[in-house]
Amino acid sequence: MALIKQKNVDVVVVGCGVSGSILCMELAAAGLRVVNLERGRMIDGMREFSSPHAFDEFKYERHSDIFQNLSRETVTFRNSSSDAALPMREMGSFKLGEVVGGTALHWGTHSRRFLPWDFESLSKTIERYGPDALPQDCSMQDWGITYEELEPYYDQFEHLYGVGGKAGNLNGEIRPGGNPFEGARSREYPNPPAPMTYAGSIFAEATRKFGYTPHVNPVASMTESYVNPYRLMLGKCMRGGFCSSHGCANGAKANPLTAVMPVLSKHKNYELRPLCNVIRINLDSSGKCATGVNYIDARGREVEQPADLVILASYTFNNTRLLLLSGIGKPYDPIANTGVIGKNYSYQTGGKVTLFFEDKVFNPFMGGGARGVSIDDFNGDNFDHSGLGFVGGAYVAVSSSGAPPIKNTPVPPGTPGWGLEWKRAVSKYYNRNFSIRVTGGCQSHRGNYLDLDPTYKDANGLPLLRMTFDWTENERRMSSWISEKALDIAREIGASKLSASPTRGHYSIVPYQSTHNVGGVIMGADSMTSAVNKYLQSWDVSNLFVVGGSAFPQNSANPPTNTIGALACWVADAIKDQYLRRPGPLV
Repeated sequence: MALIKQKNVDVVVVGCGVSGSILCMELAAAGLRVVNLERGRMIDGMREFSSPHAFDEFKYERHSDIFQNLSRETVTFRNSSSDAALPMREMGSFKLGEVVGGTALHWGTHSRRFLPWDFESLSKTIERYGPDALPQDCSMQDWGITYEELEPYYDQFEHLYGVGGKAGNLNGEIRPGGNPFEGARSREYPNPPAPMTYAGSIFAEATRKFGYTPHVNPVASMTESYVNPYRLMLGKCMRGGFCSSHGCANGAKANPLTAVMPVLSKHKNYELRPLCNVIRINLDSSGKCATGVNYIDARGREVEQPADLVILASYTFNNTRLLLLSGIGKPYDPIANTGVIGKNYSYQTGGKVTLFFEDKVFNPFMGGGARGVSIDDFNGDNFDHSGLGFVGGAYVAVSSSGAPPIKNTPVPPGTPGWGLEWKRAVSKYYNRNFSIRVTGGCQSHRGNYLDLDPTYKDANGLPLLRMTFDWTENERRMSSWISEKALDIAREIGASKLSASPTRGHYSIVPYQSTHNVGGVIMGADSMTSAVNKYLQSWDVSNLFVVGGSAFPQNSANPPTNTIGALACWVADAIKDQYLRRPGPLV
């Protein structure tokens, strides 16, 4: 079939998730003709997520209705380069979105900013502890941008997504009720904090006895009805649960479908093309200028879309894979420790202590995204790491996000894995338990990376992306040490039974952990060690920007969505205020 060629446009944006929707809106409003290519289908949130459809646990949890079709494209996985990689056949450790709105349709709305330390973790670690404190083969590096530079864009994104919370550091003044460890904020959250839940208040009381500072999680599930800067109304969260993996029946969860698309889709300069899977970025004869992209449309035809500016704004895996398929940048080689594309793939480190009670009853069915209470006393470098044998940290939290009854069946240690006794324990403890979760950062290491699989291909005959990843001793030690702190809190609370599960052994791609995959197209100040500069502009192709979690040189303990959104706002301004006035390298 002959290649179909479309008319040239100013900008082609690949992906319509958090980053893509913001960039399309800002650039279309600046007068640019924007085409947005999204490989997933268009979704009518008002219809598909209305009650009772939004609460269909089989449809969204088990059958992965809004997630990537793994029979057509997946990733392959191995723990080390000496292992054989095999394809991921079912959604497990993470859940990749494949609809307009992307992975943000099913996020839990936890809206923490990264700590100032996260952006300069390499230099700050060496400054405080010396170079010997770095883990063996650790490839962590500074971002090339500071928290202070990004702060106005955090603020912009939080007001776009209506984040509810309480400032703990307002212009350098520590405020009661908020997180005293956060970076300085220029103004208060646009929405008030959520009320403490019963489980959260029990946790908060126990942590104060240790001298810790509990605070309510900031969330983008509306704590009050809210009108954002695009004049879109988001409804108040009614704590109906079914948040993660589901859309919101009340329109209270901020995401591209609720916070951007109703306005963007009507803009005269914008065209959305769903069911269009980009397979290549095209370059001119010099290899230094992008001329557009090729994609497969819904009818299986290959289409060329020429453009003056190309922006990749898809998920971490797809951003990395497209650069590798297009021959842009030098692929990372872990043996020679050269190249940048695929380098520093990272994840997040977990841990959990589940508390079971005989005398307390909760209502876990009610929930609202990541609503809950946290302490940051062990996050980042907020505590002295001397002699601990690890860098980085974790926040410790009790969240009340809802407990869909099919997948949420916690039982005390010693309970049989099936049968009558298991059923009795599930019935008894469903509403007599909650978990203290340890959510930790994950430093980048030389042996953790992404590349193209030499064996397995997708439905279009193109190589799949291969993930090589395992926990290192740094992450195991960190999870174990902070999980002990969580255990101390659990014992103070006084549960009848406890079950602790820190990160140990090898990473498994099977059980769900988090959809917080980052790295592969990392940002930095040096073209020899990073793929994009501080404005997420390719060092090799100046009219190509690669935006998303793929830019993170390593992962914070804090969820990535707030930072991804802030980076999208940062890049949009860089393109409008700098690149369009003088096209070319911005650094």
